[in-house]
Amino acid sequence: MKFIIQRVTEASVTVDGTVIGQIGQGFFVLIGVTDSDTTEIADKMVKKLLNMRIFADSEGKTNLSLADVGGELLLVSQFTLYADCKKGNRPSFIKAGAPEHAERIYDYIVEECRKTQIKVETGSFGADMSCALINDGPFTIDLDSEEL
Repeated sequence: MKFIIQRVTEASVTVDGTVIGQIGQGFFVLIGVTDSDTTEIADKMVKKLLNMRIFADSEGKTNLSLADVGGELLLVSQFTLYADCKKGNRPSFIKAGAPEHAERIYDYIVEECRKTQIKVETGSFGADMSCALINDGPFTIDLDSEEL
């Protein structure tokens, strides 16, 4: 499982000209799932995400979490995080999870995040989405379950 976490001042997702998810300060998170991913792996990733301290404290050190700053989450499924570009110029997505499995794990992640006091918005699984964000810093973290 992969999360690309971007600290943002604002972010939104649009489908067919309609904004379906929008946040202010917080994390815009792209989520990639493989067939070997489980809810146990998702639990570890969600815990790491929610406790990540990448907001500045009063001394300017990245020491505060999403909850500490009243931040919000925008979670977007992104199978292309598992693109394999080793051969040729056209990426292969064979490592990405089967849609049914990936959607089940993505929905599980969303529900686990919603169990907190943090506002959670989402994209639309499998839809053609337009994402807009202002990356604060810029600050981007690549979180891979194989490294946890």
